[in-house]
Amino acid sequence: MTERTGIVTLLGNAVTLAGNAVKAGDDAPDFTALKNDLSPFSLCSLKGKTVILLTVPSLDTPVCDTEIRRFNQEAGQLSDVEVVVVSVDLPFAQARWCGATGADHVLTVSDHAETAAGLAYGVLIKEARLLARAAFVISPAGKIVFERIVPEVAEEPDYAAVLTAVKAC
Repeated sequence: MTERTGIVTLLGNAVTLAGNAVKAGDDAPDFTALKNDLSPFSLCSLKGKTVILLTVPSLDTPVCDTEIRRFNQEAGQLSDVEVVVVSVDLPFAQARWCGATGADHVLTVSDHAETAAGLAYGVLIKEARLLARAAFVISPAGKIVFERIVPEVAEEPDYAAVLTAVKAC
């Protein structure tokens, strides 16, 4: 397993990212995680669509809550774009959060069991077994066209940059 340091801090403390780094131009790695109803989700099921893939530490934190509400709102205005949010929260917690916030334009999936998404995209925080805050835009052909890991986990992503990349697909 590849490990990288010097990329992300968590509340100002340097952390180690585990997994394979991906970059624009790469094929988007497939992974399997759990939907809120405990059924499996595979990223490859969305091939042919533009995908915003977001990784976050936990939906139950203020920054993640703000980020996913914002992307839920944006997703409601985008056509032929799927927004997938991956965290290590249990599917039950994700379902509760979605119900409480009315988030119905994003798909939340749990990477709790195997951290397959975190490892496939190189965003698993080794010290905390959480996912770093990152955004990836995947073209309908399954290529990564945008990737950005937020340097400080407690900060929001660059929404405009993500949406610009989506519009270029």
